[in-house]
Amino acid sequence: MSDSAMTSLSRARATRRGFALLVTAGLLWGTGGIAGALLQSGTGLGPFAVATYRLLLGGLLITALLLASGRLRRLEWSGALVRRLVLNGVLHAAFQSLYFGSLALIPVGLATLVKIGSVPVFVAIGICAAARRAPGPRLAVSVLLAVAGLVLLAGHPGVDAPGWRTAAGLGCALAAGLVFSVMTLVNRRAVAGLDPLCNVGLGCLLGGVLLAPAGLSAGMAPPADPAGLALLAFLGLVPTALAYLAYFGGLGTASDTATAVATIAEPLTAALLSMALLGEEMTAWGAVGAALLVSAMAAEYVGPRRR
Repeated sequence: MSDSAMTSLSRARATRRGFALLVTAGLLWGTGGIAGALLQSGTGLGPFAVATYRLLLGGLLITALLLASGRLRRLEWSGALVRRLVLNGVLHAAFQSLYFGSLALIPVGLATLVKIGSVPVFVAIGICAAARRAPGPRLAVSVLLAVAGLVLLAGHPGVDAPGWRTAAGLGCALAAGLVFSVMTLVNRRAVAGLDPLCNVGLGCLLGGVLLAPAGLSAGMAPPADPAGLALLAFLGLVPTALAYLAYFGGLGTASDTATAVATIAEPLTAALLSMALLGEEMTAWGAVGAALLVSAMAAEYVGPRRR
């Protein structure tokens, strides 16, 4: 096999591995909604307290691993590395604040739909603007399928609130999607000496510190029962530490289409878990929406791959 063929095969494998990591992140994020809801209903913690705990615990878990392995001491600090960590910390805190702020103003289903549904659009716009080109057919079709599937899966949540409250909630959810998209686009470009483990651990820890004042003002008394503590540990480990590790680990090699639509695995996972654990039912339109989401992700394997 020629060197060029070997290089193409290696790139194809890296692209598929990146896509698999992004989808894994979406699947893990899908468990966070139910864990957070159970934590709030079982312990009385508010949404900002849960968001603060999530970032702090995820960041502390990874930072402790970095310290124990000596990787934090061997980290080669540079101006670019510090700037990336600070930027990610600010973006983590802003994303959590905006999203949980939207939950306090409009229904959860509508806030989640706007937040997740806007990400593929913002990411696709950012990718095409950076490359100074129009979106290719595969990217455009995947984004359209993703948005349509999310609308059908989430339904059409009613809003029984004043106009200003609805507008503010939608604005917060849309801003949360924009902030997450910026984080996605920024971290597609690696910084020398900063691997995903350090990036996620230190970024989440800084984000949790920045969000702590809001969490403390809302009340952050830790749960006293083992079940509540287990939920806190799960929230910090699975949908935070492991999910962001998978996501940041896959961004560098994933294709444009995968980067734009892989996160839609999150609402699909949340819907299936709600059916299995909470007894919720999926409508016929919801099933169509789920099929469209799968189709949007399957488009990654249709046609030639382009960076």
